[in-house]
Order: sequence, then C-alpha cells, then structure tokens
Amino acid sequence: MFFSGDPSNRRRVDLGGRSSKERDRKKLLEQARLERNKRSWMRQQNSAALIIQKCFRGRKVVKAERGKARVQFYTTYGKHCERVDRQCFGPDSDFLRELQYFFSPRNVSDFSTLVETCRLLSQFAKDSGDILKLFGGSDYSSKHALVNYRVERLAYACIQAVHHNRYQFKDQLLSTSLDSGSSINILLKAAVLLIDPKLPWSCKTVSYLLQQNIYRIFREVVFTGKECLKSEGRVGKASLMETLLALVIAHTSQGHCVCPDIDLQWSFASQVLTIPFVWQIFPYLKEIYVLRELCQHYLHNMATSTLSYEKVLPVDISAEFPGYACLLGNLLEAVGVALSRPACPNDMAIDFATVATLLLEVLPPIKTSKNGISEENSVVGDDDIIINDAPAVVPLSKELEKQISNAIDPRFLLQLTNVLFGSSSPGSSSKDKINKEAAAVAAACSFLHVTFTILPLERIMTVLAYRTELVSVLWNFMKRCHENQNWSCLSAVSPYLPGDAFGWLLPLVVFCPVYKHMLMIVDNEEFYEQEKPLSLNDIRLLIVILRQALWQILWLNPVAPMKFTTTNTLSLKKHRVEFVQYRASVVASELLSQLQDWNNRRQFAHPSNFHADGVNDHFISQAMIENTRAYDILKQAPFLVPFTSRVKLFTSQLAAIKERHGSHALFNRSNFKIRRDHILEDAFSQLSTLTEEDLRGVIRVTFVNEFGVEEAGIDGGGIFKDFMENITRAAFDMQYGLFKETIDHLLYPNPGSGMIHEQHLQFFHFLGIIVGKAMFEGILVDIPFATFFLSKLKQKHNYLNDLPSLDPELYRHLIFLKRYEGDLAELELYFVIVNNEFGEQTTEELIPGGKNIRVVNDNVITFIHLVANHRLNTQIRQQSSHFLRGFQQLIQKDWIDMFNEHELQLLISGSVDGFDVDDLRSNTNYAGGYHREHYVIDMFWDVLKSFTLENQHKFLKFVTGCSRGPLLGFKYLEPLFCIQRAAGSASEEALERLPTSATCMNLLKLPPYRSKEQMEQKLLYAINAEAGFDLS
Repeated sequence: MFFSGDPSNRRRVDLGGRSSKERDRKKLLEQARLERNKRSWMRQQNSAALIIQKCFRGRKVVKAERGKARVQFYTTYGKHCERVDRQCFGPDSDFLRELQYFFSPRNVSDFSTLVETCRLLSQFAKDSGDILKLFGGSDYSSKHALVNYRVERLAYACIQAVHHNRYQFKDQLLSTSLDSGSSINILLKAAVLLIDPKLPWSCKTVSYLLQQNIYRIFREVVFTGKECLKSEGRVGKASLMETLLALVIAHTSQGHCVCPDIDLQWSFASQVLTIPFVWQIFPYLKEIYVLRELCQHYLHNMATSTLSYEKVLPVDISAEFPGYACLLGNLLEAVGVALSRPACPNDMAIDFATVATLLLEVLPPIKTSKNGISEENSVVGDDDIIINDAPAVVPLSKELEKQISNAIDPRFLLQLTNVLFGSSSPGSSSKDKINKEAAAVAAACSFLHVTFTILPLERIMTVLAYRTELVSVLWNFMKRCHENQNWSCLSAVSPYLPGDAFGWLLPLVVFCPVYKHMLMIVDNEEFYEQEKPLSLNDIRLLIVILRQALWQILWLNPVAPMKFTTTNTLSLKKHRVEFVQYRASVVASELLSQLQDWNNRRQFAHPSNFHADGVNDHFISQAMIENTRAYDILKQAPFLVPFTSRVKLFTSQLAAIKERHGSHALFNRSNFKIRRDHILEDAFSQLSTLTEEDLRGVIRVTFVNEFGVEEAGIDGGGIFKDFMENITRAAFDMQYGLFKETIDHLLYPNPGSGMIHEQHLQFFHFLGIIVGKAMFEGILVDIPFATFFLSKLKQKHNYLNDLPSLDPELYRHLIFLKRYEGDLAELELYFVIVNNEFGEQTTEELIPGGKNIRVVNDNVITFIHLVANHRLNTQIRQQSSHFLRGFQQLIQKDWIDMFNEHELQLLISGSVDGFDVDDLRSNTNYAGGYHREHYVIDMFWDVLKSFTLENQHKFLKFVTGCSRGPLLGFKYLEPLFCIQRAAGSASEEALERLPTSATCMNLLKLPPYRSKEQMEQKLLYAINAEAGFDLS
C-alpha cells in the first residue's frame, strides 16, 4: 500500500508497552469514580439543606408559638404582672411554666417581665418569709420534681438575663448598693433567694447552674462590671454578685452536698480565679473561700488534674494578664491567709505547692527587687548550648508582677515550710508516714526550686536559712534516704519529675543554696565548736553525698550541655529534667567548694574526701583535651580531681603555651641589666615596656654588682630564677609599703599604698606580672599571701569568716555584737567605719547616710557584714584589681579556677615543709666519675640530711637558683639534679676548692672531699657566701 499523504491513518504506538484498551479502561474507571463522588456530594448537600430547612421551620414555628404564648400570658397576668399574686408561684399555677416557655433574655419586654416577677418574688418572700411554701405549696414532697425544675430554670433565667444585658447595665453589675431598685439588683437578689442553702432544692439548683457553665457567665459579667468599680467605695460591703458567687462555690460535693464535680475547665478556679485581682473585686468572697475549707477542695482538684493548664484555663484577656499568672497571684493571696490559720492542713499545703510550681514554672522572671534594682537570676554556663526554643514571652503587667512578688514574702515562705514540714518527725518509720513526708519534701522542693529561678534570691534565702527548719528537715530526710538507699520514695511521689529521675535531685537543688547562704553568716565558733547548723560528722556525710551526686550527674549520667536562659521559662519547662540536673550540678559544686574552704581553715575532713572515686588515668588524659566531658568537669568541680593530677594538667597547659611560643623564642628574647641594689626600680622600668607576647617569651638577666661591674655567669635560666627570688623578696617587703602583714605574717595589699607611692597601682600591676611570670616558668617564690587576697586572684568575694586572718580583734568585736543580748542602741554605734592609715584617721560611711543610722538589734547582722566587706573587699579593691590584671597577662583565669586558695598558695610558694632529701637522691644523675655508690656521694647525702631546714633551702637555691623544689617532687625538676666531680685529682690544692654550681643546668660541681667535716664546712661556706654569680 502506497503513502497517500494523509497522516491521520498512521498507527499509534505506545512506547510504554500498554495497549490502548488498557489505557481507555483506567480512564473510564477514574471518570466513574469522580462522577460517583459528585453524586455523593450532591446527596450530602441535599440532606444538609433539608436539615437546615427543617431546623429553620421548626424555630420559626417555635418562635410563633412563643409569641402566641407571650400574648396569652400578657392577657392572663398583665404585661407588667398586674394580676400576679402569691398563688401564681405555687405548683398548681401555670404562671412560671408559661413564663419560662417564651422567655428570651434578648427580648426587652421579656426582660421587664422577669424583673417584675423577681420583684414580686422578693416582696412575697419578705412578707411571709417562707420561700419553700411559696413554691412548693402545702405538700412539697409530692411535687418536688416539678418545683425543683421550675426553680432551677427561674434561677438560671435571672443570671442569664443579667449576662445578656450586662453592657446596658454594667454600672449596676457589681454595685454594693443593696437597697437599690435597679433591674440587675432585683434579678440577682432573686437568684440569691432561690439557692439559699436552707432550701431543699439548693443542691439541685446549683447542679443545674453548674451544668450550664455558670462560672463562665460570672466571668464575663465580672469583666464587664470591672470598668465601673474605680469610683465606688467597697470597704465593708459585699455586692449581690459576690453573695451569689459565695453561695455557688460552697457546693463542693462534700458533706451533705450532692453536687457533682464539674470539668476543671469550667470550674471556679479556671473561670473566676483567673480574673486579675479578683479579691480586690470580691473581698468577702476571699474570706468565704479561705475559711470554709473551699480553698483545700479546689486546690486538690487542680493538683490531681491530669490536664495541662493550657487546656484548662480560658483564653487570656491580654498578653500582660495571662490566665495562669492571674490564677497564681490570686491563689498566693488566698493561701497566704489560709496558711496563717491554726491547724492548717498539711495536705492543702502539698496541693498548693504542686499547683503553684506548675504555674510559677511558666512565669517570666521577676527582675525587680525590693529596692527597685533590676536583677535576674543567672543560671547560665559559659560554654553551654543555648536552649531557647519556645516563643518569646511577653513581660507581665507591673501590677500583676507586684502582686505575685509581694505575696511570696518572708512570712509566706515561713508559714508554708512550717505547714509542709510540721507533721514530719525524724523517727517516723511507718510506710504511710514516710510517703507523706516524701510528698511534703517533693512539693516543697519543687516549689522552692522554681521560685529560686523566678524571684530575686535576696528576698528568699535569708528567711529560709534563719527562720525556718528547712535545712535541718531536708538534711534529716536526705540522711535517712542515703543510709537506707531509699531515694526512690521521693521519685515515686513527685509529680514534678518523672519516676526514673534521681530521687536526690530536688532536695539538692534546694538544700545546697540555702545551706550555702547560711554558711556565709555562720561564724567560726558556731561551725567548728558548736557545730551549728550541722554537726561535723553530718558535714562529712554531706560531702560524700554531694561528691557522689556530682560524679553521677557530670560523668556517669550527664545531660547534653545546655545554656538555659531564664528570660524564657517555657524552654525550662520543656527541658525540666535537664534543667534540674544542671542546677543540681551547679549548686552542689558551689556548696562543696565552700565546704572545702571551711576545711582549709581548720581541717575536719581528709582532703581526699572531696575526690571522686572514679578519677583514673583515662579521665586525666581526657581532661587535657578541651571540649571533653572530663575537661568540663575540671572547670566546674575541680575538687573532684586530686591536687597532684590538677597540677600535672596545669603544667601541661603551660608547656603547650611555651611550645607554641618556642618556635620564635629567639626573636622574642628580652635581655635585662639589673643593678642588685636597685633591683625593684630597674625591673619595673624594663618589664613594664614588654608586651604580653614578650612576657611569655624568654627573659635573660645580667646582674650588675654594687661596684657597677657585670657579674660573671651566662644566664641559662638559673640567673633568671635568682632574679625572680630577689625581686619578690624586695617588692613584697613591708618596708616598701605596698604590702602589709597579718598577725600570722601573711601578706595582703596595703590599703594606704597610695599615700606612699604615687604610682602604687602601676606597681601592683607590675607585681601581678612578676607572680604570674614565676608561676608561668614554674619558679616557686617565697611569698606567703593571705587567703582573702588569694581569693581576689579567683575573683571571689570575701565574707565574715575570712576576717580572723586579717583582724582577729575586729572579728571578736563583731561576734560580740552578733551575740549581744542587750539593747544595741545603747552602744551608740552607727553605720560608719574609721580607717587608720599611717596615723591618719578618716571616717567612711558603710551605706549612704550611715552616719545617721544607728546600729540596733534588727540591723546588726547587716552592720557586721558591711564592716567585714569593707575591710576584706572594699579597702583593697583597686590594688587587687590591678594586681589581677597583671597576673592574668600570663596566667589565664581558667587555669587558676582549677585550684582553691590554699592550693594556689602551694602553686606560688610550694610546701612550707623541708624538701625530701631521699626524693632528691632518687632523682639525681652523676658525672665526672661519680656514681650512686661512690663514697663521696654517700658522704654528701649524709651531710645534706644533717643541714637545718634553712640551710637545705639555701643549698637548693645554690644549685637550682630557687629555694623551693618542684611542687610534685624532684622527678619534675628540669633538667634533673646532677653532681659532677670538680677536680681531676684529689690533691691538697684541689680539695681546698669550694663547690660551685651551674643553676641553669641544676648542676653541682663537687670536689672529692675526704671527710664529712670538710665537705660540710665547704658546702656551708659556699651556700652562705651570697656572692651572686661571681662564685661560679
């Protein structure tokens, strides 16, 4: 067949391999499905239209029938109820049935009819005084169902009418003018009469009202009427709305009441207590709520609810007045009154603490303290991940914030803790008592933990530490749980944390900060002698508990590092367990660090008690690497790691820095010429010109003697060591005036240094560099610093307990004031302190206007701490600050934070004890023919052991340039100590030579003396000659 030129006859080929029949079949099925769905949709539309039409026709018919009934009602009883008498309210009359059939609160004439009906009701009730007979007739019992039905609907109609017409009559809604004949008052008065608790239908009527969500109606009415409250006085008066509410809330399904509990979402707590400042609107209602034990009932319902507050509370009226915050403020005010009542139930306090914890948890932090200073509790770590994955929280209204912060005052906390812990007894052993105590501890700790996060701590800690038994109760509970291994009893009853969380977390996050605050004011005699507030045995056990808890949190079961910000508390709620665990690690670390400070002042526990059991070589190797878990532990809780291990880590960090600078050390080498008789001035002028980079480099020193001649010897490190010892001896000499001595001969900055040296602050900066350089180079210098000054290197604050090391007499006087039982006003003391520097007395106020503020019994504790703060911190602030700046040019803060003040002194000066001669002997090399068993070597070690401690240190300086040995022993002396034979022969001339040294090589050149006497004589002469480096 030939091509005709018509392409339409070409055969279509499906490259997919499908036939056209198959394609047409799928298309047909799809089309059929669409048409079927369309027909179904049309049927649904028609059905819906029929229902709508049926409903509309039904309503239209009902409306018409109600209209007819209304006309018939007016014909029978009159449009204004002119023909209504007492009998019309009885069960045999159709008056109420007809009225309730056609009544609509939106209809103006119906509203007027209902008002007139209620007016007549009040009048008839007043005349006869028998509401029961008015509605029930002579035989209520036989017709009680009908009567109850009419009464409950009449009561609801009254409230409904008030609600629908609230905007028209908003000035009357909350009026306290009870004698007023206003429509709203008439309706509310009728509702009050109908639900009188003495009437048999009271519970049935209130049950019906509750089913109609009556509290939601009350809420909307109150919000409308609030606008007109400001100009009306309310003292001593209760509005009818308030009276009506008081009658309704009394129905709690308890006792003889048969009203069922309603959904929490429509309850009094959710709908009414979330109205801002509701007790200001209804002060009488507050008394009813508290005194009739309604508070306990509603709190229990909230505490046992499984729904979150977001699903229960109504929509917020505004971002500044969220419902949960309004509920919290109103609960706090009411519970504050309830707690002050005698025999307040423990269960109520537990329920309140449970509810308040959940509400406080989402509250934005309250940043304003009593004195108006803006502050915010910091719960942030330096290197943690930011957790802020919740939407931004709008700050609360200042009035609402003030309501909450004022409610949680010292008195409230005192009462709450007393009620919570009032029933707990140390000897309780039955299971029920243990569970009840655990529930009280869990509730109290949850509430206080969240409170610490939200409110300024200054308002909370003092009352918890000194006016409650919180520390002793919590400690006894923790002690029993630890000894019986029964921490799970707390996890089982705590609604705040899941059951698998550590049971000791909540007690620790509360106990640690409160006890730490208490230790700030406890004096040495109370702590060590009187053993208050805890005995020393208890403190030893506490150290074990804290140490184990920290190790568990930080190493065995760590959470991902997080940075929690309290500006968004919703994120804290989302990561609740992580945040509690983080806070426990922080506060436990702080308390253990403080207990270690007390142990350093006067040892009551072995230092190893603070070390974690699991620290091993693997942990130490990990701690050397940044951003590892072990490294983070070392930063947060260094005391868990033994001191020697931390020193090794410190030296390894220094070695890493030196190695980094080693590649260009030749170019950064600095050469100083120092006159021995002007060592301080020369060093100050030359060292002050160096940059931080140069300071970390090599410094070589050439000494010039008193004759102006350069001393012999090339500085390979030994001369620099000698320079460091001499410069520190000169600069820290009290005669120079920069430092003073305590009674224990410990050094601290002279507060009056500015009166001696014009450039005193620059000198302190220079001395900080000197001490930092000595530590950087591993040179131990004999500078015994006072502990309170070493605290400044760690940027810590000093407290009263540090004062004895500075001024024991002043400390005794302050303690005398603290324990004075008479009237302190008689002593004529004021908030001023007298400074006496170089015979010049100046008076300084401790607080603004202090010269006019007398010290009395109420403020003596504040006075004591202000005096201690002035002496320990304020007076030396400038000098310490400049010293620290110089010190940190070479030594980073992170390195120093690994050590406490006692350990820091060891890093600077080493041990005050004599060095271990046996340790030096076991780490000594020999050269020039000497060996370990040589008779001259045996004599040498015998002679060295016989030296006094002073001469041993002089010998060490003679051979190494430093009078102190390495902190970790002579194994770490670089290079190792070496004894070399000095004379090739044992001739008389050779034996008359003195021993010499090369301090840069830690080398002693020792002639082969024949006797111990000769060797001792030559050695003593050499080490006491003080000939500088000319002797070499």
